[in-house]
Amino acid sequence: MIKLIGILVVAIGFALRFNTLLVVMAAGIITGLVAGMSFHEILELFGKYFVENRYMTLPIVLMVPLIGLLERYGLQERAETLIRRAASATAGRVIMIYTLVRQISIALGVRVGGHAEAVRPLIVPMAEAAAKLQLERAAERSGGQAVTAPELPDKTTQAIRANAAAAENVGNFFGEDVFIAVGAILLMKGFFEAQGMIVSVWAMALWGIPTALVASLVMWWRTRVLDKRIARDVAEAVKARERSVP
Repeated sequence: MIKLIGILVVAIGFALRFNTLLVVMAAGIITGLVAGMSFHEILELFGKYFVENRYMTLPIVLMVPLIGLLERYGLQERAETLIRRAASATAGRVIMIYTLVRQISIALGVRVGGHAEAVRPLIVPMAEAAAKLQLERAAERSGGQAVTAPELPDKTTQAIRANAAAAENVGNFFGEDVFIAVGAILLMKGFFEAQGMIVSVWAMALWGIPTALVASLVMWWRTRVLDKRIARDVAEAVKARERSVP
């Protein structure tokens, strides 16, 4: 059981909000040392698996300069402009729609989205634009008090970003279990077979559907709560602005 100490290290590291990469590397090193491996052997395995799986990390590395170039030429501004044209858009609805698109697409075996590719450059600006529009409209209704370039409270911005990141995780992790050729399904099948249990990938994908539906409902509830929180924060921001205007 002591060889499972890496799980404890990961749990503690994430709970204390340490750097994710450092936590995972520390967990791997500690697990290897406990298992009787030398530090040199552990580093050798790190290098070996990095080289063997470089085809998975290379697209991520290349995505960073690509997204940076698109943002330089106005990707986020165009996303904000697009969402301002939708009169009924709210931050919660934007995030919920992305969750469903992500979940359905990955369930069909099509990768659409990602933290670096979609959440940061597109979903977050669109959700924040919807919340800013809500703030502007609330300011206009507040007895004629003009608010110049209204800014969202920092706590509201952080809540939007956190829920947008959660939408990616929920849509991806719970949607991929419905597709039989995804790595998670094949990993579970291999684990069960190692334990002498023969389970069809079709059966696992089928029973992944109820979990995916529950995850969608939970995310719908979270986005509803987010919209109510934004409405409350917007009202407080407008009142605070009114008090500060002589």
